[in-house]
Order: sequence, then structure tokens, then C-alpha cells
Amino acid sequence: MQLFASASNRQINVALTLIRVVVGAIFIAHGAQKLFVFGLAGVAGGFASMGVPMAGILAPFVALVEFLGGMALIAGLLTRLASFGLASTMVAAILLVHVNQGFFNPGGVEFPLSLLASTIVLVLTGPGAWSLDGLIGQRRSINIPKVEQTPTLRAA
Repeated sequence: MQLFASASNRQINVALTLIRVVVGAIFIAHGAQKLFVFGLAGVAGGFASMGVPMAGILAPFVALVEFLGGMALIAGLLTRLASFGLASTMVAAILLVHVNQGFFNPGGVEFPLSLLASTIVLVLTGPGAWSLDGLIGQRRSINIPKVEQTPTLRAA
């Protein structure tokens, strides 16, 4: 590895896979905790006590987005869409819950901010080649016929 050289395609794919799997696992754990440990009623009550509006609606939405979105990230399926949904939940969590608690954990913005940054990276870059999205994209590009360009006339 050279210190000042650009990353190779392989290094980029390793990095995107690593961030997808780690961030996906974190979101699966948080979503599973909401769904299977606290239960939706418990999460709605917790959200309400933190001042989250429409807690009864947002609790199941957030739990499912985190759980299913985390699975999608690990598989690399619909990565940009899943990452956008997860980023949206982090923006709401930061603004509604964490910003008043300062920067550092416990309770501060540092952890949800790092998850927000990670999901925005995946929205912007996509999942990389080592993903179901990459496989689908590769298969689609093989099946799309090439259109020949017609020559343009040049002025004399």
C-alpha cells in the first residue's frame, strides 16, 4: 500500500463491503432490539418519553427500517434506498433526541452521527461490486445491446 496513491478498485470494493457489513450489523441489532426485546409498544413509549412526535407510528417504522435496512446493507441489495432510509432515521434521532445531550456518548451525537456519515457514503457510492446490486448491475449491462453511434457530419 502506497501512502499517497489512489485506492485500487479492489481496495474500494473491500472498503465498501466492510462498511456495508459492519453498519448493517449495527442496524440489524438495533432494529431487532426494538422488535424482539422492547416490543413496538415499549419502543413507542420510549420514543414518546424522549419527545419524539407520532411515537406510535414512528416506532414500528424505525424498527423495521433499521432491521430490514441492515439486512439490505449486508446483502448489498437496494443499498442506496436502504441507506437513504437509515440516514433519515439517524437525522431524526440526532435532531429529536441526541443533539441536546452534547457530542460524546452516552447519549450524545457522536454515534448516530457516525452512522449517518456511513449511510450517506453508501447513498453516494453505492454498495460496490461485491454485492447483490453489483451482481444485478453487471448482469443487466451484459444483456443490454450496444447501440451503434451514427457518424456525425463535419463542416468543410
